[in-house]
Amino acid sequence: MTLSMRPIGKAEWSSWNTLDEEAFGIAVPEHRQELFRRIVEFDRSLGVFDGDLLVGTAAALSFSMNVPGGPIPVGGVTAVGVLPSHRRRGILSSLMTRQLSDLYERGEAVAALYAAEAAIYGRYGYGRAADNLLFRIPTAKAAFTRNAPVDPTLRLRIVKPADARSVFEKIYDSAFEERPGLYDRPAARWDAVLSDHESDQGGAGPLRAVVAEDDGGPRGYALFRIKASFDDHDLPAGELRLKELFGLDPAAYALLWRHVLDRDLVSHVFAPSRPADDPLIHLLAEPRALHALWLDDLWIRVVDVERALPARRYSAPVDVVIEVEDTVCPWNARRWRLTADPSGARCAPSEDPADLTLPVSVLGAAYLGGRPLAALLAAGVVRESRAGALRELSTAMSWGPAPWAGLVF
Repeated sequence: MTLSMRPIGKAEWSSWNTLDEEAFGIAVPEHRQELFRRIVEFDRSLGVFDGDLLVGTAAALSFSMNVPGGPIPVGGVTAVGVLPSHRRRGILSSLMTRQLSDLYERGEAVAALYAAEAAIYGRYGYGRAADNLLFRIPTAKAAFTRNAPVDPTLRLRIVKPADARSVFEKIYDSAFEERPGLYDRPAARWDAVLSDHESDQGGAGPLRAVVAEDDGGPRGYALFRIKASFDDHDLPAGELRLKELFGLDPAAYALLWRHVLDRDLVSHVFAPSRPADDPLIHLLAEPRALHALWLDDLWIRVVDVERALPARRYSAPVDVVIEVEDTVCPWNARRWRLTADPSGARCAPSEDPADLTLPVSVLGAAYLGGRPLAALLAAGVVRESRAGALRELSTAMSWGPAPWAGLVF
């Protein structure tokens, strides 16, 4: 077996899709392949070839992701796969190592991904930085608390998704500024979000939308599908499948959820990938009715410690020397002094004794502000040389709202 690695050419697009389907055990409709092709940056793709056969891939997308304090350039890692016939030959490790080196050379200090299998990427320095919740809500148990916000100036407008794209874009761009983990959406990304091909519908009918607005303009939207159904007694048993819901203020958010939960002939709402601090948790009078399932969302890799740590803001003062363990990106593996407060931060190499010793994945897990670090000390993942140093770092890196991307890239 003679293996080589290089960027994947546009003429090899068909081979890439064949590998993707084999690696993930799925059949990707042609229109979804085309939507992904519009997003792919071929010069940022990597392929491993066994002769002429493409046997492994990893790609990176250029986008701006919101982190505590504002957006920064991030490499979005995607389409990572190896042919089942070529597993356990070091192909994935070679792709991950090369990709991280490329990101470093490009000046992207942070990488992000969604993991098909959560056990894989910690080996390459990624940390679980964001969580999401999956809700299955019976509408009969979906009453709100008495103090749910109400704004009489708000109204709902049913719209066709294709006709209201500019409204969605405006609302999303405003929401993007508030939550770490959200990333910018170019036209090709919106094409994918609003795609309504039959194979996108999953038997649940066309994409539907509602906008919350007042005389000043739109304040939120919800995208969803409804799978109509009736039980053996001819009672409504429809399922509403929520795709997205963004509200720019509490009243708009509550009104949109009320619409989703009150749709006629719907017995339950399925809402995958909601933020871990979704306000709906506090709006429902019976929060157990959420039937929530906790899952991982974004994984973050600090590619360049020296540039990544000052690129975000901090909630409290901290002055700590961190010994970073990083076998994949050796330029990170040393002691760093992080000095930060809410006005700014500095990170520089240090020869002082370490206050903390930790794997680089811990910095990735904490980077978006949603991962308290005390449990990692209790688990022995972090070693503390100066008492209280980890609490100081965890407090400084904390941020609200909770990080969440909500859309796999």
